[in-house]
Formats: sequence, C-alpha cells, structure tokens
Amino acid sequence: MNATTTGIGISRLGQIAINAHDVDRAAAFYADVLGLKLLFKAPPGLAFFDCGGVRLMLSRPEKPEFDHPGSILYFAVPDIHAAHGKMKENGARFEDEPHLVARMPAHELWMTFFRDSENNLMGLMSEVPHAA
Repeated sequence: MNATTTGIGISRLGQIAINAHDVDRAAAFYADVLGLKLLFKAPPGLAFFDCGGVRLMLSRPEKPEFDHPGSILYFAVPDIHAAHGKMKENGARFEDEPHLVARMPAHELWMTFFRDSENNLMGLMSEVPHAA
C-alpha cells in the first residue's frame, strides 16, 4: 500500500489503544504472558509496548463512553500450538483451542482466542505453510 492508495498517506498502524482498568496488572500480562517489550510507562497510568513495530498503549478509559472492550487484536505467531501452550502455562484464559479456520493456496490459517487481564478478547493467528 502506498500514499496514493489511501489518498492521505497512511502507511501503517502506528498505535493501538487498549482499555485497562488496572494498568499495572495489564502491563504485567502483556509483558509476562505475551512477552511484549515494554517501551515506557507515563503518568497518569499509561504503559506502552512494542508489537512488531506497532505501539500498544494500555490506559484507563478517559470517559464512561470509552469504557468497553476494544477491537480484537490478532497476534501473529509462527507456532500457534506452542504459543497457546506457553500462554496457558503463564495463566492466559483461552476461549477455545487452536483450530483451522481456512485452507489457503499457500498456507493454512489457524486461530485461537483468549482474554487479557482486563477481559478484552484477543486472538492468536498462525499462517502455516503447506508441506512441500
């Protein structure tokens, strides 16, 4: 995608805000369970993580109308079964088991869904190449 595609120059997602009622608890989850790199914390109650070049911002909802679950984030992993097992060991609450979603021409798409420490629904996805 280039600047002419969008008309205004959007090239990528720069940051995603994730609601957290307890930012310290959420920061521990994103660091310890997901293994994301904490970039920095800032007052009043903000934590920023790097997710493959996209910044995730954990923050308390600023207004009542913003106090709701966010969009589902799908974290890409190379081995969904290994990631699922490691996250379960670290206390993640899964909604389901890794499962095949679609057979694509070059790969199979696998997904599983979990809740973060703030009850936001998140997904793991893995594009598994077909055996040669």
